[in-house]
Order: sequence, then C-alpha cells, then structure tokens
Amino acid sequence: MTTVPVRGGRCAELRGIVVARRRLAGLLSRAGWPLVLATAVCDLALGVLPVVFVVATSAVVGHVPEAAANGAAWTGALSALVVASLAFAGQQVLVPVQAGLGEVIARRIDGEVLDQLMAAALRAPGIGGLEDQRQLDLLSRARRELERGFQSPGKGCAGMLHLIARVTQLAGFAALVGIVFSWLAAVALLATVLAFRYGHRRGLHRFSNLFRANAAVRREGDYLRDLAMGATAAKEIRIFGTHGWLTDRYRTSYLSWLLPSWWERRRIMVRPFYGYTAFGVLAVAAVLGALGAASLSTAEIALVVQAVMGALRLAEHYPEADLQTEYGADAYDAVLAFERGMTGDEPAGGGTGPVPHPRSEIAFRGLAFGYPGAARPVFTDLDLTLRAGRCTAVIGVNGVGKTTLVKLLTRLYEPDRGVITADGVDIRRFAVDDWRARLAVVFQDFVRHERSARDNIGLGAVEHLDDEDGIRAAAGDAGVLPALDALPSGLDTPLAGHVTGGADLSGGQWQRVALARALFRLRHEGALLVLDEPTASLDVRAEARFFEEFQRVAAGRTSLLISHRFSTVRHADHIVVIAGGEVVEEGTHDELLSLGGRYAELFHLQAGQFGDDVAAHGEREAVG
Repeated sequence: MTTVPVRGGRCAELRGIVVARRRLAGLLSRAGWPLVLATAVCDLALGVLPVVFVVATSAVVGHVPEAAANGAAWTGALSALVVASLAFAGQQVLVPVQAGLGEVIARRIDGEVLDQLMAAALRAPGIGGLEDQRQLDLLSRARRELERGFQSPGKGCAGMLHLIARVTQLAGFAALVGIVFSWLAAVALLATVLAFRYGHRRGLHRFSNLFRANAAVRREGDYLRDLAMGATAAKEIRIFGTHGWLTDRYRTSYLSWLLPSWWERRRIMVRPFYGYTAFGVLAVAAVLGALGAASLSTAEIALVVQAVMGALRLAEHYPEADLQTEYGADAYDAVLAFERGMTGDEPAGGGTGPVPHPRSEIAFRGLAFGYPGAARPVFTDLDLTLRAGRCTAVIGVNGVGKTTLVKLLTRLYEPDRGVITADGVDIRRFAVDDWRARLAVVFQDFVRHERSARDNIGLGAVEHLDDEDGIRAAAGDAGVLPALDALPSGLDTPLAGHVTGGADLSGGQWQRVALARALFRLRHEGALLVLDEPTASLDVRAEARFFEEFQRVAAGRTSLLISHRFSTVRHADHIVVIAGGEVVEEGTHDELLSLGGRYAELFHLQAGQFGDDVAAHGEREAVG
C-alpha cells in the first residue's frame, strides 16, 4: 500500500504549499502586467456581479407584496429586476472573457517556462544531468504538464487570478449576512466554507503527492501503452502474437498502482469530509434556525437565504483553479529543481585563449573516473597517448569504458582525478566550446536530423552552413554524395520518409552522412576525428567498407577509433587494449598478434565467430 509521507507535520506541509504558490505567482509578470490587470478586473467583476444579483433579486421579492397592494410600487420592483437582469447578463458575458484571458495568460507563461526548461537542458556544457535518473524524472514531470497544457504553470497562474472571483463572492455574501442579519452568523458561514475548502485543497495536495510517489510504477504502464500503439514494435507484436500478453501486462501494471490509489484517495479525500459535513450541517442549521427566529422583512430573509446558499456553493471544488494551481505549482517546482541540477553540471576551469591544433600528442595521465551512484569506477589510473597525425584505435569488450573515454575527451564529463593534455597543456585551461571546436565526433548513436541532407552535413560546423562547396566535398569524401544527389531534391531533400517530399536512407548511408558531418567540421578548424563505434549495428562486411572510407579520409589526420571489433582496427597506426579500467596492451596489429596476449586471443575468437571467409580475410590482411 502506498502512503503519503508528510514531512514535518501539517505546518511544514502548509509552508511548502505557500512557498510553491508564491513561486507560481512570481510567474505572472511574464504574461505582461496589462493582461494580468485586465484578467484581475474581469475576475473581480465576476465576484461582484453575483452579490449584486442576490441583492437585486431580494429587492424584487421585497417589492412584490407592496406592488400587489399598490400598483405604483411596481416601479421599484421593475428597477430591481432590471439590475438583477443586467448582473446576470454581465456574468454570462464575462465568463467566456475570463476563460479567454486566462488562456492567453497560460500560453504566454507556458511559452516562457518551456524556454526556461529548454535553456536549462542546453545550458550545462556536460551531459551528467541528462543521464541522471533523478534529473530525467524532473524533466518528465515538467514536460508532461507543459505539453498537455491543462495543469501547466501557466494554467496555474491563470487559476490563481480566477480565485479573485471566488474570494470576492465569498466576502460579499458573508458581508451581506453580517450587515443584514448577524456577524456571528457570517463568521459561522465563513468557517463552514473555509473548512470544506481546506479539506478539498489539503486532500488534493496529498493525493498529488501520492500520484507522484507512483511515478515509477506508472512509467511501466506508459511504456507498454506506447509500445502497443507505436510502429516500432508493431511487426513483432503481430508475428509473435504478443498482443494478449501485452494487454494483460498493461492491465496488471495499471491496476498495481490504481487500486491502492483508490483506497488511499478515499482515506484522504472522503473520510475527512464526514467531519466537515457534520460541522457544516450544524453551523448552517444554527444560522437558518436563528434566521427563523429573527424579525426580518421578506426582502431581508430572501437576501440572507440566498447569500447563505451562494456562500455554501463556494465550498465546492473549483474546476477553473484547484487542479491547475496544484499541479501547475508542482510542474514549476520540477522546472526549478531540474534547472538547479543542470546548473551544477559545470566543467572545472576554462580559459579564453585560442586552442592550438595538437602538434605532438593528446595524453591521458593518471585518469580516474566513475559515474555518480555507480558501484565502481570506470577508470582508476589510465594512461593513454594519442599521437598527432596518426590513427589510434582503442579496443576492448563491451563495458570497459571506451565511450566514457570519448565523453572525457570531449569534456561531456570531467575526470575525478588525473589530467588530459594537448601538447602538454591541460585541456581544462581552454574554454569548453573552443576545445570542442577542434573535435569532430561520430557517435554510435549519432543524430539523424529530420532536416535536409545539406543541413545534416552542415550542422557539423553550424556557422558555415552556407559553405555549399564544403558540404559537397565532405559528402564526397564520405562516399555518400552520389546517393544524396540521386534523392528527389538532391541535397535539399528532407531525410525523413514521413515528411512530404522526404526520403530515408539505409543504415550504411546514414553512417556516411554522420561521417560527412564530422569531416565538414574538420574542414572548419577541426583537428581531431573521433569515431565512437558508429557501425556497431552493421554486419562485418558493411563495417569493413565503412572503415575503408574512414581510412582514406583519416590518412595523415589525428584520429581516435573506438571499437569492440578487433578485425576492423587492424590498419590503425597504434592499437590500445583496455581492460579493468587500464591499458593492458598497446602496439600495432602485427606486434599485438605476435605478443600472443589478450588482443591476439580476442582477435582470433571474433574472426572465428564471423565465419571462415571473414577470418581468412582478416588473416590475409593481418599478414599483409
């Protein structure tokens, strides 16, 4: 059973609610004060008009007996009726105006908050925050409400303004009861309404905490639902006949949190209202009982009864404000928490001087690094040298830290200990962006932009997107230019099959586009080419063809090749084998084979797994 923790008791809970609402109110300025003022005036009018309506209709009731006895008295009754009609009509006109103004406020604020969220995601030079599950949970919470736009921060701000109408009505009705009948009765009426409102809001707040506590369980259901309705798994679901299992698993996952939530919701949102109801019945009974014993006119009795009924109606849930302010405040808290977490993801150091092209080497010395929360470090004392103008291949089984090495080199993470130098200079002395401008990287999970082929290549050096000759030259060097020219609109063709006029590429063609993007960076001040297992999903022959292109364009350049396939790195100038967080072997392909160590063992093992023809091809290459 899931329970709702209340840290520090009710006072702490109330303090947290007040702080969250204050943060939400601080967003109102982003909508523009003229719009906020117009909305507040509209809400104020919607609070006053029902009170005017009650006064006017009570006056009508009071004039009727006199008018029945004296025809001349109909003038007063008709005047009061006109005022009541105008008040009623005014409410009908202003309600859609209120909704429209609130929608504009919500859209303006949500646009600003979405920009704030995106800026936070992009601001940090490193990617630690975007790979931290806690940060990703915060991002998911914030995005969900912003994208749905129903309980977003903007809707919460509009809801706070709409409370003006409700508060004004309650104050007006209580004032009428106090002035015409009894201030003690007015206080009792206020206490009843506020007790119910406290129950509503506290229950809603506690239930929202419960909802958030079940977030991890709900994610499984979201995954299964998206799996069932998406195209990614559609073929396998039908071929393997897993639709029955999928629906059953989805139902089980959903009920695993929904059933306890129902029980908990009854506990926090139903049972307390037995007490509120008993208190309310007694208070209203006392007020109406005292009213029956009072010496009041017909108009005064009608006014007090209407005011009491109108006030009691305000004890209900407010559909225009309650959910919006609760979940909108929570979404904005998630935005702020995510922003704080990303602000902490800053690389150490960083100067402003130019970054020279490495002329001698890039060296890793005494490098130690472990991911936050991991049981053990990736590297403990790594020493590695990349010689300028040469291709260095780093190889090892999955999970030894090859990709982590690239993340450290590109300063997506900073080492816990040790240093990375370029020609003896600590790279942390360079500004992050300036250092990265010297790097051209093809990741295993490279981005496939749903943009034109030209943009997919030109984004390697975004400030040179207009370099048409450079883009074509990079595509040619990567061996993909003929395929791109053959597309319906050539390089202007969007690389997305679902876009009108667009087209998709094969896996091998996409890899060449990614390589072309890196080569385009090299044409514009790039100095180091890095390939981080970009062909892990290809078969051996397709991968061999890709690396033939790589060898040709990387000749004479400083390059780093990351792979777990030994047969594809044999032509590298220098090969480094990593195991246990350290370099265990290094040398040329022939030297490492002659050594008969780990490299030779794994090379022959992999060659045998890929078949006799591939093994023979690898051996022929190995011996020249």
